[in-house]
Amino acid sequence: MANPTDAHLHAAHKVLRYLKGAPGQGLLFSSSSSLHLEAYCDSDWASCPDTRRSISGYCIFLGSSLISWKSKKQSVVSKSSAKAEYRSMTVTCTELTWLKYILSTLHVQHFQLVLLHCDN
Repeated sequence: MANPTDAHLHAAHKVLRYLKGAPGQGLLFSSSSSLHLEAYCDSDWASCPDTRRSISGYCIFLGSSLISWKSKKQSVVSKSSAKAEYRSMTVTCTELTWLKYILSTLHVQHFQLVLLHCDN
């Protein structure tokens, strides 16, 4: 916001075009839904046979509504499954921190953060 560029304007226009084209889309929050962020994350160690890089993924719920998810190949090769899992948790915590900031900016109070790690 302090130093916007043409790239920022282009991204804002892209979001507005999407919203204009999909007026019925949105998030449905039940009035009885709790306000807690619940995150699940996992990684698949060295799953790419060509690069031996791991794939990380997470999904984050606000109450019972899915609000954020991601699955991406990690940028570096992890030498152990534990390092791949830590990288996955780091990406998830980064997203949770951003969502916590957004909720506080919107004056949503009394929410809880829960991070759960999925294991096979």
